[in-house]
Amino acid sequence: MSRTLHDYPSVSLKPEDFDGKIDFKRIFGRSGPFHIEIGTGKGGFLLNEAKNQPDANFLGIEWASRYYRYAVDRIGRWDLKNVRIIRTDAVFFLTDFVADDCVDCFHIYFPDPWPKKRHHKRRFFCPANMVQLIGALKTGGQLKIATDHAEYFGQIRKLIADESDRLTEIEFVPTAGAEVGEWVGTNFERKYVKQNMPIYTLALKKV
Repeated sequence: MSRTLHDYPSVSLKPEDFDGKIDFKRIFGRSGPFHIEIGTGKGGFLLNEAKNQPDANFLGIEWASRYYRYAVDRIGRWDLKNVRIIRTDAVFFLTDFVADDCVDCFHIYFPDPWPKKRHHKRRFFCPANMVQLIGALKTGGQLKIATDHAEYFGQIRKLIADESDRLTEIEFVPTAGAEVGEWVGTNFERKYVKQNMPIYTLALKKV
């Protein structure tokens, strides 16, 4: 029997409530390191990382309604004060609502690879979105990526190479929820690990 999912206004944000660049210090009621996860899924990463870093603020962006509702309910049940989640298109949100030089770390784990060639234009990683990500990062801020899709990872690496004057590769440190043999500890990763599929990771710092 599936549980009833509840909305928690202290967790969920609505894009219609904002007009222009968001003051995230006001949203969280405090300053502190600011992380954004693009593609929150059921909120496993946010839950573990927010518990592990109580002094940091985390925003999750998720488009799929069923995952968004589950993640809001999950975070709300734990009564975590340093997490907010918004259901919106990530590209639209970054472009319209996230100011330059305000993000300490972007987390993008297992983005949809849109494997069919005719759908590649829907992939999140593209030159225009790289410009948005880099612009939003603070100097010294990080971009952490994980995927199970080798061809998509190759495309991402080519995009990174084009930004070598602004991004430098660093060690990918496993997240708080990662178990032995894992990098991120998400549901997607655990499914792929059970299938003995390789996981490709990349961590970068803005210089």
